[in-house]
Amino acid sequence: MTLSAPVLTALASSRRQEILRLTWRRELAAGDIHQALGDVTFGAVSLQLRTLVSAGLLESRVDGRYRRYRADRKACGPMAPLLERMWSDSLWKLKLLAELEHSRRGPRPALRKKTRS
Repeated sequence: MTLSAPVLTALASSRRQEILRLTWRRELAAGDIHQALGDVTFGAVSLQLRTLVSAGLLESRVDGRYRRYRADRKACGPMAPLLERMWSDSLWKLKLLAELEHSRRGPRPALRKKTRS
């Protein structure tokens, strides 16, 4: 099975990979995904979700007022086992944190000052 250009393009983004990881084993509402990412606007998350859905990597369903998403593992084809191994690797987790911090927009969170007792 060969992967299409839209699938490869969608998988190239670390933020979209993180969304896939979050929805790999369970279905999540868009708001839950937004909360898990934490450092981006809901609009930005919505754009990433739309890209993943149009590439066929996420399944989407309406549940009342919410839209729920779940990764379509079969659509990832031969990349699925690679993604699972990558997500369990601690070096990948560090790389992801660095990439997400680098792509962050808006104000940085304030550093907490240590208080002396």
